Amino acid sequence: MIVSEAPVKAQPQPQTHYYGWKHHLKKLTVTWARWLHIYLSMVSFGILLFFAATGLTVNHPEWFASQQKTVVLRGQAPLSWLRPPAGKDIDKLQIVEQLRRQHGIHSAFSDFRVDDAQLSVGFKGPGYTADAFIDRDTGKYELTETRMGLGAILNDLHKGRDTGSAWKWLIDASAVLMTLVSATGLALIFFLAKRRMSGLVSLGVGAAACFVVYLIWVR
Repeated sequence: MIVSEAPVKAQPQPQTHYYGWKHHLKKLTVTWARWLHIYLSMVSFGILLFFAATGLTVNHPEWFASQQKTVVLRGQAPLSWLRPPAGKDIDKLQIVEQLRRQHGIHSAFSDFRVDDAQLSVGFKGPGYTADAFIDRDTGKYELTETRMGLGAILNDLHKGRDTGSAWKWLIDASAVLMTLVSATGLALIFFLAKRRMSGLVSLGVGAAACFVVYLIWVR
């Protein structure tokens, strides 16, 4: 009995694909855009959420109108501080620090005015103002302190009003982070073939809606 063997077919060798520099650039761009988008979003999540939420409260200050409280405080300043000897200037820092210690003021000093009859000293901070008027002849003063509540504090932080240089730097940093998160998110949509068109259409609709609102109800 003769057994014939079927001829063994040669297996096709897998083809090696050589990608050009454009493919590698595209892959590198996608990788970095995704990495930046994810981690910048996580790093800036807290501050982005803060500015998003306080954007709503800034638009509705009437929600917090009832939180404002004003008190008038009185005191006495040493006369020697108010009318120093001829040739010497009033020690403004000494008076400012005395008011801070006496009334527990922590906000930034905003202005100091000297008139013939009185001195005026102002303090401002987020949701807070204090103005002192000192009689230069008697040393008596009145300090009007206004606390506008948590809502006003949040709104002033959102706007960077009376917050100092450190907070202004934080606002600048958050603006840069928001820009980068938006830019990397936009870059990623160009690499998602199935979502590219719908994503770009959504982008256009959102931008057009803002422009229409401006044209019709704002301008």
